[in-house]
Amino acid sequence: MPSRLLLSVRVPSHAKPGALRCTKFMASDMGKKLMQIDVSSDTVCPWCFVGKKNLERAMEQTKDKYNFEVRWHPFFLNPDAPKEGIRKSDFYKMKFGPVQFERATSRMTEIFQGLGLEYDMSGLTGNTMDSHRLITLAGHQGYDKQNALVEELFQSYFCQGKYIGDKQVLLDVARKVGIEGAEQLLEDPSRGVDEVQEELNKYSSAISGVPHFVINGKYQLSGGQPPSVFMRAFEMVAKDGA
Repeated sequence: MPSRLLLSVRVPSHAKPGALRCTKFMASDMGKKLMQIDVSSDTVCPWCFVGKKNLERAMEQTKDKYNFEVRWHPFFLNPDAPKEGIRKSDFYKMKFGPVQFERATSRMTEIFQGLGLEYDMSGLTGNTMDSHRLITLAGHQGYDKQNALVEELFQSYFCQGKYIGDKQVLLDVARKVGIEGAEQLLEDPSRGVDEVQEELNKYSSAISGVPHFVINGKYQLSGGQPPSVFMRAFEMVAKDGA
């Protein structure tokens, strides 16, 4: 989706009593403010990859001030996309039309190049449920590991032309990152689906597009924002004491 900015303050309904107080204690104890960042995204959304890269640049530039915990949550841009997959170019030409498809591809190619990445439109796109099941599983094994998995999924899909609805692709990515239980998860198509749906309802039901970022449960950013926007948001969170 096109980059857009929304910065607001909100206490989500899923926030647990005492969670913000605990956050402040932990940050004070470690000498740095803790930024807990909940990201709603889809694994076939190029702006989500752009947003991830820009967020990481902002985190790198402010790591002396803040500690970070990034948590990924599901969103489905095309919930009815076929499990077997369809050629990316065919799908997006049907969705947007040939002219808009070419414009969008040209723009994303340029944006990816600016991030040091190659935008690859080859391969298939399709249903992303299995990738979200895997991301949710990884979250139980540590958010650093989950973040590494999301990175590999994005790299595989956007830069290597791999179909992340393919079981073997997902297993290869899981093994590379060190996700335990991936094979058992993917062998059972119903396993983990309820948890993905719970995550979807909790974090993504009130939004219409991705990426969407919520910082410390209150401050929201939408779109593939540049690093400076994230850094400004971190400053506002720190000043607010959220």
